[in-house]
Amino acid sequence: MIRRALVMTAALGAAAVSIGPVSDGLARRLMAAPRRLPEEAGMATLLDRLGGEVVRLRSRDGVRLTGRWLAAEPGDDWFADPREAILLLHGYSGSVTPDLVEFGPFLRQTAGVLGLDFRGHGGSEAAPTTFGLNEVEDVAGALAWLGERGVRRVAIVGSSMGGITAIAATAVLGDGRLAAADASVEGAAPTTVDPPRPRIVAVVGDSVSPELALVVGRRMGVPGGVRLAGHAFSRFARMVGGDPRATQPLAAVGLLEDVPLLLVHGGADPLIPPRARARLAAAAPEGTRHLVIEGAAHGEAHRKDPDAWEAAVGELLRAAFEAARG
Repeated sequence: MIRRALVMTAALGAAAVSIGPVSDGLARRLMAAPRRLPEEAGMATLLDRLGGEVVRLRSRDGVRLTGRWLAAEPGDDWFADPREAILLLHGYSGSVTPDLVEFGPFLRQTAGVLGLDFRGHGGSEAAPTTFGLNEVEDVAGALAWLGERGVRRVAIVGSSMGGITAIAATAVLGDGRLAAADASVEGAAPTTVDPPRPRIVAVVGDSVSPELALVVGRRMGVPGGVRLAGHAFSRFARMVGGDPRATQPLAAVGLLEDVPLLLVHGGADPLIPPRARARLAAAAPEGTRHLVIEGAAHGEAHRKDPDAWEAAVGELLRAAFEAARG
């Protein structure tokens, strides 16, 4: 009995000693997101077919970013106001190209679309991936770029990390109508954006996890993965000088009370189970819209049921733009 206790104590001690290096290694891997996905190599023709303009801009903190601007092409009786735009934000891996190819043709029926490569992704300058913490600066730079071109109203559509960043950016930067809201988000980035600054009129978050450690830990697929991911984010905070969990959706979504918000989830998403969706819904402001596409995995809601996805997203975006025009 005593020997077994000593063995268990030694094992726990070894685990405590090793958790630091393991967490450090995981944190470094998380900061080095894949710049492009393998399937992007076959999308050049599809991207060329979309047309548009490759653009260069800078984040608010000076990182050089790449994007692609698609002019509006309304296909019905909708009036596409040139002072309105949609900012499209991609997920953790790869560039914005797959999202532009999948969502661009639909979104540009409502407004011009700026697809943005986050720092460290696609054609943008190298920088650590921080799950929304510093990517807020990229959104600020994109808003400034749009504002300089006469855009006054912007809707943000983001998938996975892009959705996390969309919520964080709206909370941290403010929607452009009220005083900056970031005082309530501990550790968040500063808020000043040089004018002209478009107003954020709506946010669509697809496959958004309430907590960063949850989605990272479940993706690891190992026992104790969520707990290990939590340790990694603690180390991560020391490495980048700020904790990404300060702006994760569970902390930030409640600040979007004056901004129309749609949360889309896949009913078969292994990374965001029903209980996690419910926690995010409970933290979201009253009036938030929710769409669950049954049978859809992480980030695959549109592919599973494009009609339902486009109906919900299109209704939210157009209603928000029309309301803001008044």
